[in-house]
Amino acid sequence: MTTVRPFLMFQGDAEAAMDFYSTLFAEAEIDAIERYREGEPGKTGAIKRATFTIGDQSILLFDSPVRHDFTFTPAFSLFVECDTEEQIQWLFEQLSDEGRVFMPLEGYGFSRLFCWVGDRFGVSWQLNLA
Repeated sequence: MTTVRPFLMFQGDAEAAMDFYSTLFAEAEIDAIERYREGEPGKTGAIKRATFTIGDQSILLFDSPVRHDFTFTPAFSLFVECDTEEQIQWLFEQLSDEGRVFMPLEGYGFSRLFCWVGDRFGVSWQLNLA
């Protein structure tokens, strides 16, 4: 069976981002971490490849050893179906802190409560309470 997973490329913040995301979701798990070793192209100790899971979604990430002129774009986002108004409000506050709000937390025609934010690491999230 083919496996398709989001793969997030950071430039030094992979571990901080993964740790932050793991605090936001009770069911989040860090599955595996592989770090750059001495003599490898990345910074020693930085994330060479890590896998973590939120709900039923496994996500890969790493710290690129190469500097790029690009980062994340809001055109790609992680979509979270929230269970309660308290959960969506809390996630909105946490993810938008030091980030960006693309669509504020409001009721929209397609959703009872919805928002779209970019977090402090530049990763975009859509939060929905149907």
